[in-house]
Amino acid sequence: MVSYVYLLEYEPQTICEHLQYLFALLQNSNRRYIDPSGFIRALGLDTGQQQDAQEFSKLFMTLLEDKLSSQKDPYVRDIIQNQFCGQYAYVTVCNRCGRESKLVSKFYELELNIQGHKQLTDCITEFLKEEKLEGDNRYFCENCQSKQNATRKIRLLKLPPTLNLQLMRFVFDRQTGHKKKLNTYIGFGETLEMEPFLDQTDTKYVYELSAVLIHRGVSAYSGHYIAHVKDPQNSEWYKFNDEEIEKMEGKKLQLGIEEDLAEPSKSTTRKPKCGKGIHCSRNAYMLVYRLKAEEVPEVDFEVPVFLQKLVELDNCKFEEWCVEMSEMRKESVDKGKAKHEEVKELYQRLPAGADNAYEFIPLDWLQKWLDESTPSKPIDNSKYLCTHGKLHPDKISSMKRISEYAAEVFFQRYDGGPRLKAESLCKDCVVERCRVLRLKNQLNEDHKTIANMVKVTVTSGEGFWIGKASLRRWRQLATEQLGQEDEFEQGDVKINGSTPQKEELLEEKREEDTETGFNEDIVCQHGCLCISESERRLISDATWFKLKEYFPTAPEFRHNQEPCCQCQVLEREGERNDALHKKMANDQKLALPNLFQDKNRPGSSWPQETSELYIVSQFFVEEWRKFIRRPTKCGPVQSLGNSHLICPHGGLMFSFSTMTKEDSKLIALLWPSEWDVIQKLFIVDHAIKITRTVTSEDNNVATLYTSEPELCPECREGLLCQQERDLREYAQATIYVHKVVDNKKVMKEAAPELNVSSSDPEDEKEEPRPEGENDPDFSQANGAPKRQKVSIQGQVSYQKQGIRRSTRHRKVRGEKALLVSANQTLKDLKIQIMHAFSVAPFDQNLSIDGKVLNDDCATLGSLGIVPESVILLKADEPIADYAAMDDVMQVCMPEEGFKGTGLLGH
Repeated sequence: MVSYVYLLEYEPQTICEHLQYLFALLQNSNRRYIDPSGFIRALGLDTGQQQDAQEFSKLFMTLLEDKLSSQKDPYVRDIIQNQFCGQYAYVTVCNRCGRESKLVSKFYELELNIQGHKQLTDCITEFLKEEKLEGDNRYFCENCQSKQNATRKIRLLKLPPTLNLQLMRFVFDRQTGHKKKLNTYIGFGETLEMEPFLDQTDTKYVYELSAVLIHRGVSAYSGHYIAHVKDPQNSEWYKFNDEEIEKMEGKKLQLGIEEDLAEPSKSTTRKPKCGKGIHCSRNAYMLVYRLKAEEVPEVDFEVPVFLQKLVELDNCKFEEWCVEMSEMRKESVDKGKAKHEEVKELYQRLPAGADNAYEFIPLDWLQKWLDESTPSKPIDNSKYLCTHGKLHPDKISSMKRISEYAAEVFFQRYDGGPRLKAESLCKDCVVERCRVLRLKNQLNEDHKTIANMVKVTVTSGEGFWIGKASLRRWRQLATEQLGQEDEFEQGDVKINGSTPQKEELLEEKREEDTETGFNEDIVCQHGCLCISESERRLISDATWFKLKEYFPTAPEFRHNQEPCCQCQVLEREGERNDALHKKMANDQKLALPNLFQDKNRPGSSWPQETSELYIVSQFFVEEWRKFIRRPTKCGPVQSLGNSHLICPHGGLMFSFSTMTKEDSKLIALLWPSEWDVIQKLFIVDHAIKITRTVTSEDNNVATLYTSEPELCPECREGLLCQQERDLREYAQATIYVHKVVDNKKVMKEAAPELNVSSSDPEDEKEEPRPEGENDPDFSQANGAPKRQKVSIQGQVSYQKQGIRRSTRHRKVRGEKALLVSANQTLKDLKIQIMHAFSVAPFDQNLSIDGKVLNDDCATLGSLGIVPESVILLKADEPIADYAAMDDVMQVCMPEEGFKGTGLLGH
């Protein structure tokens, strides 16, 4: 009891304690594999993110050495250095005087370049080769007191008992700007003689292969690690693949399938032939060699008592789990056997004979009863019933007819209902179904007949008027009258299947049909024949009477039926109103030609020819221009409302300095002559006037701008704050990105899903004009009028005098529109730009108004990117291979590595 209380009090906390407990479990646990979750949590690692094994090895060795440095036992304190630490020296020799400079350094692993090599010994030779220091890279010799040509090399001084060799498979590709994996074969032996590489040694350094770490995969940013480890006591090899531990046969290292890449390799290099004791691998990432000893000493592993008790407690839990799993398996096997006996008993008696009583049960329930070992749910026949409470004939295909004996057993054991016997089939539904099928067949025949009959020209003195829409969809209406939801054809539109688009179309048509019945589309609001002949046509008497068989109550109009008199009167009144509106628009256009054409407007500086200007709402000007362009479609403007330009205190919320700049989208400036005309044509609620006064005193000229009513500073400040807040808190707004190369805009194909349409709104389209009529909205080129394109609203674009200036941003060649929100980061925007321009984020140089955008974590609102902003994109090196964009996405931001984990705690 005391020991268990102690166990409850002790729990590994530090990294070393977790590692100690992990080793104890590896030594004495009964489990097939050990879960290192506690150790991983102590290190602060994220199991969902793949990290580099070599980097982990370096950091963990350093961390462990630092943690053990405070131990009193010298064996424990120095175990990392004694086992893994070696020494080499950077040796530089002056070519002139021969002076040798030596810098001794420790190492825990040797990083070997494999590019261009086939054997491990070649990699070590290159690691130790001499390097010439010449030209700009010459060495400053302290003996010569000047820069001299020299040679530099690494000289191995001391090797550790355990030699870690790290093969540098992951290299930086300068062309793509990200890492790649070298999937080249490297040969390494089961023994490695290091005497030839040491400087002056009499000791034999013969190592034997102890472990191989495999990185399976073609990419540097994904893959899977598999370890092969040799047991030094019995020389047997084991493969560790996550929770799968496999013992190699014959005490030999067998890489096997680990050499198969996860994806097809672009390289066609074949595996070279390897001699005895040599292994060739294109996935080997780390090699561990152990110094060979003549006799392997017997090691007595003594686990501390408190750890052994923890292990025993874990073993007890594991044994309990094994017993529980065994009981569950036995229970499952027993249930399976019982189910098998039940199926065996009833299977032969399921079929119902020709003259025997039978019942219906759902086919899916019977399949589950046959397939699953778990007890079946109660039999539910309710969803197969018709409105009369009996078996629906259309559900027969979902049912299975079985013998009455089998049905009795099923309902006794599994319950459910209602029971459906032979007499449960609904005769009323069967009769109705047969009737509908006969009518449907007749409908198909009549559809072909009527399609041929309407092609015949109607003779004079006969015929009926029918709506063109009704003629197109009469078959659909007739089918719906039969209460069917079968597939049908409507004109050129085929409605089948269950795709979302077709379902939406079908729903729209049904909604439309509920509003208008057959031939009701040519009935006017007064219940008479409509006056529009384009919506109806004549058909023969025989065709009409054929259709009347399906629609006996449909509205009927003979060929000599007069259209509705009231509609004709209303049409004439509408024509008169259109004429009046056209005349009104033409008169107003002649009275205010410059306002309509946007010519000779007051600009950013005050015009010299007047001391007064008037202010109106820009909304009023735009609505008035719409009426002038489309007098028959848009209602006339009756009044001018300036009240929203004035604050609740009766003051003006705009100053002259902003009226011609940022506030030009809200207000328009008028000449005094235009204001006089405005007052005569429209009802004006508030007159707003700006007056300029020039004073001269002591040869100093001062200009004063006053307004009636006067400016309200408090409300003006509130308006500015609101505008600033709106610009910083937008959602799904449009911005534009220019791609420039050598300061020239270029055009790339856009990603359609990211672009925003720049077409004109429906209410901006012009009405057809008589030939020869001049329109200031048209520019004359080669005698032909050409309408100027209007782009997305929001930004004033400069145009030459005499041409109407648009208040919309005009997209140009090489520019793309993106939908963004103020709270998204610059990194998110770069990813959008990558999809639109095929330029990786790390190749993007973005700027706005000369300001460089480089803070990827900042939001667009904080960077001053507002709706309608134009961002310049300059690409360093566009990536041509768009298929490799997934790998690029993983390296578009600086790698974090093991930042924030316990490995960097030292």
